[in-house]
Amino acid sequence: MWTRTLFSPKTDIPRSLYISLSISSVLVVLGLWCLLTYGGFTPPDFLATPVEVLQAAVKRISNLSLFEHMWASLTVIMSGFILASVFAVPLGILMGSFRAVQAMLEPITGFMRYIPVSALIPLLILWVGIGFEQKVMVIFLGTFFQQLILISDVSSRVSKDLIDCAYTLGAKRGQVVRSILLPACMPGVMDNLRVTMGWAWTYLVVAELVAANSGLGYMILNAMRGLFTDVILLGVFTIGILGLITDFLFKWLRQRLLPWSAEF
Repeated sequence: MWTRTLFSPKTDIPRSLYISLSISSVLVVLGLWCLLTYGGFTPPDFLATPVEVLQAAVKRISNLSLFEHMWASLTVIMSGFILASVFAVPLGILMGSFRAVQAMLEPITGFMRYIPVSALIPLLILWVGIGFEQKVMVIFLGTFFQQLILISDVSSRVSKDLIDCAYTLGAKRGQVVRSILLPACMPGVMDNLRVTMGWAWTYLVVAELVAANSGLGYMILNAMRGLFTDVILLGVFTIGILGLITDFLFKWLRQRLLPWSAEF
């Protein structure tokens, strides 16, 4: 009976079972990692053991270097992501709601979102240099056009019946936008911001590829040159943990700021 409930689509399972399954999946991965390293299936230079990664973490936490790299990366990520969101959210809603705006923005957006950000780095170096601004622009370009198309899709799916009903009840155009369109879009907008935040983290190493002297991406690239796989894995795990924290914050903000939206 419980197996039928467990594998039934859209069916809730007990919270304790959910937590148990989550912990089990982590333990399976950890066990496989231990088997590969301690079992001698991989050379030490190719894959560090869990203890070696833990020792690397303790060393860099004690001298505060890990926190310095984390702060440098968080500054780049948040600056680029916030800048992209400030422009993408209103433009995406307009693009999905007004055909004239869609006609102007869709060709450019459709073209730019398929261009790899790494291919634009030489131009960014020429235009903005190799400092902090270049890193922020990599995150901006990596997320802005993706946000724009996703938010436009959310806006275009808002039911026209809601808007027609508002006009029938005597609402003005500005009232329809403020009271109908924006509240209907915001849950989807928040979900897409959460998704694109994950993409922003994936561009971190690319952003810190050129002339960086701090950041988690820099730490990983610098360790790669000496085959310090313990430091590489430490950087990867740190990015993953920070990504999980930002993901949780977006879920929390969605519940707090958008109480009318249904949870899923």
